[in-house]
This record gives sequence, C-alpha cells and structure tokens, in this order.
Amino acid sequence: QVQLVESGGGLVQAGGSLRLSCAASGRTFSNYAMGWFRQAPGREREFVAGLNRSGGTTLYADSVKGRFTISRDNAKNTVYLQMNSLKPEDTAVYYCAAASTVMVFTTTSRYSYWGQGTQVTVSS
Repeated sequence: QVQLVESGGGLVQAGGSLRLSCAASGRTFSNYAMGWFRQAPGREREFVAGLNRSGGTTLYADSVKGRFTISRDNAKNTVYLQMNSLKPEDTAVYYCAAASTVMVFTTTSRYSYWGQGTQVTVSS
C-alpha cells in the first residue's frame, strides 16, 4: 500500500502561481512513477503531468506545457507540481497518483494509488 496526501491547493488570481505537494508513505517511494491528474466539475479526470521513478523523464499535457513543472524528491518521499501563469480553466481538484511502473503513463488505469485531492480555484 502507498498512502498519498496532497496539499498546497487554494484560491489564486489568473496569472498567479501555486505549488502542490504530494507526500507518500508506505512502500518505497522511488519504486513508483508518479502523476498529477485533475478533475473539473462535470468532466472526466485528466492527466496533467507525470514523471518516472528517477525523475529523469517527464510528460505534460499540452494544456500545461511551459506553465507547470513536475518534480520529485525521493529522499523526502514527495512529488511536487509547480503551477505558474494559472488560468481559470485550470480550476479543478488535483490528484496525485502512483504507478508501480518503470515508465510514466498518462492513463488513469495505470495508477494504483491515489490521494484524496486538493482544490485549485483560479479566479479571472
């Protein structure tokens, strides 16, 4: 089992920044690829960003490329999502997820463990 707890969400004006954190506990954190997903009301959960076990390979959704940065600190069992130049359409509940895979994937079915989510609201 891996337990994931997100933090760092909140209300921010358009153009602002937030940094989400996801603290992991349980099994060896460095054995898992990690991802951030988001879900807006009435919409399906969508991939935002992900990285492999070492953090050397990252993937981003086109909608956040150049604005968001995912990173991990395996010594602290934590994955981060730095979000800059936020837009109202970034408003959603953000979830971190862990996958017991070597590579990073964009599909929810690849991820076995999920956090409870943290709300991000961007006002215009």
